[in-house]
Amino acid sequence: MPEIVFKGKEYVYNHHLTVPYRPLLPQTDKGIGPADLGGNLIVQGDNLHALKSLLPRYAGAVDLVFIDPPYNTGNEGWCYNDNVNSPIMREWLSSNPVDGEDLLRHDKWLCLMWPRLVLLRELLSERGSLWMTLDDNEVHRARLMIDEIFGEEAFIASVIWQKNFLPKNTTQYFSEDHDYLLVVAKDREFWRPRLLERTADMEARYSNPDNDPRGPWTSGDLSARNFYGEGTYPITAPSGRVISGPPPGTFWRVRKDKFLQMDADGRIWWGEGGNNQPRIKRYLSEVKQGRVPQTLWFYEDVGHTQDAKKTLLEMGVLQNEESTITPKPVALIERVLDIGADENALILDSFAGSGTTAHAVLKANAKDGGSRRFILVECEDYADRLTAERVRRAIKGYAWVGTQRETLLEEKITLTQFRKAAEWLQKVEAIKAREGHSETGGDLMDQAAAPPVRRFERIETKIEDGVLRVEGVKRVSQMTEGLGGEFTYCTLGEPLELEQLLSGQNLPAFEALGAWLFHTATGGTLAPLPSAAPEWYLGEAADRHVWLIYRPELHFLKSPEAALTLPRAQRLRDWGRDFDAKRQQHKRHLVFAPAKYLSNRQLADHGIDYAPLPFALYREG
Repeated sequence: MPEIVFKGKEYVYNHHLTVPYRPLLPQTDKGIGPADLGGNLIVQGDNLHALKSLLPRYAGAVDLVFIDPPYNTGNEGWCYNDNVNSPIMREWLSSNPVDGEDLLRHDKWLCLMWPRLVLLRELLSERGSLWMTLDDNEVHRARLMIDEIFGEEAFIASVIWQKNFLPKNTTQYFSEDHDYLLVVAKDREFWRPRLLERTADMEARYSNPDNDPRGPWTSGDLSARNFYGEGTYPITAPSGRVISGPPPGTFWRVRKDKFLQMDADGRIWWGEGGNNQPRIKRYLSEVKQGRVPQTLWFYEDVGHTQDAKKTLLEMGVLQNEESTITPKPVALIERVLDIGADENALILDSFAGSGTTAHAVLKANAKDGGSRRFILVECEDYADRLTAERVRRAIKGYAWVGTQRETLLEEKITLTQFRKAAEWLQKVEAIKAREGHSETGGDLMDQAAAPPVRRFERIETKIEDGVLRVEGVKRVSQMTEGLGGEFTYCTLGEPLELEQLLSGQNLPAFEALGAWLFHTATGGTLAPLPSAAPEWYLGEAADRHVWLIYRPELHFLKSPEAALTLPRAQRLRDWGRDFDAKRQQHKRHLVFAPAKYLSNRQLADHGIDYAPLPFALYREG
């Protein structure tokens, strides 16, 4: 398979392995509801470190990843800040931010994305999928990178999303009206897209003019251009007219005996007079109860960029310093969820931005009563005041006081139309008069008629990008009902490094150390503990029970109380036997502890594998 080559690849190829594990630290005052690392999460911190921190709990558990990474247009000023220990990386770090003048900006973008995509692949479940938005700046490089990381067979589709509703006439070449949405499966053998709801237009195509007991139907052509060896027989219509064969250059879709059977069963439509060309009846009750996703998404269905920014303004969370962000519309991610996630899915967005993904998840749950969960990661300092604040308001509801606009006239002005300026001005004045804002004293209205009720405070007329637009503007105040839900806000703790354990400084919490040890020792993720789980129990892996005798207290770790003793070994063995007997299984035990007071023979007799925590952690002195 071809490989993508870029400067710095050799330094980032396995960089994810060297990223330190940093525990998630809940900030209870910034979330909604009790802290729960198994529920909805918003994580503030570098997304590469955050993805590594999620592995112990969520490796192989994420059902859908949606990311909106830097497009690398040259105008974003993003910074490559991964601390890769190489001269090349240090040189790049000194030349940040990355902009259009940086001749290595495409290499840097690939270096940014490579380790993150590797970790995202580890987090995806077998049935999971990755959805990534991009434009023409990097989409072709992203395809090559994804093929190498996920495998060529993992690629599903490249969706075209119409992000703009009007052309930009100021552009030099083409008005760029779309972005891409790359869809990749962890394993396409397991992944299947969900059908979308059928539209009203699709339903309207079906009727039942002949009162067929099978219900509404539509008709399809009996002939086709594809060659069919038994598709040239004559047909006799109910009226007696003989049709010698299919139209020239075509063939009947079915053989004669099949056609006669369908006709006898009332599945052929001859027209109201029984003399038309035969057509096959296709029943609504027999078609798929949904529609297959397509790769062309129009803004009427999934929103556009102006919709997205308008939502943030209405929610009152967009500050002046964030006015340059380009959020995605909620409807776009709702469509992604409709196709790629069921009602119990776990959704991850590691380039969270304004928090649109969480908003879409909350809306989907409120709509169908689902229990979807989200994990957002945002490294910028607006993670709390924008990302999390949007989610808080979406959950609780919010009062919106702002400007509401209604388009009253929208017309592209060509040179021909420009010559009719007087006519257009008259149309504009007529609209103003109709809305009670006439500037001519109402001479366009019947003076005897009652004055119109003003729906708007003012009428604005402007021409932008060659489009004449008349809008009614008014100030409104309303309360948007909350969608409900909870989330835990987290930051990243200090890296869990061997040197810290050896010195006894910054000792991690039991849950943080336990999650990391469990994952590194078993490759699995921690599940909720069984009821009445004994002290020190971490969880059950595929082939063993895992225990950790540990408290983040140096005096405890130095004491005999922290050792694996014979009575303690007997208790965990007996608990394991009872637990396994109920499930008709037998598993060994892996015990992490500072010390043991058992011989290897005693450990074997109790079915225990012992793993010592660093000796220097609890030694005297």
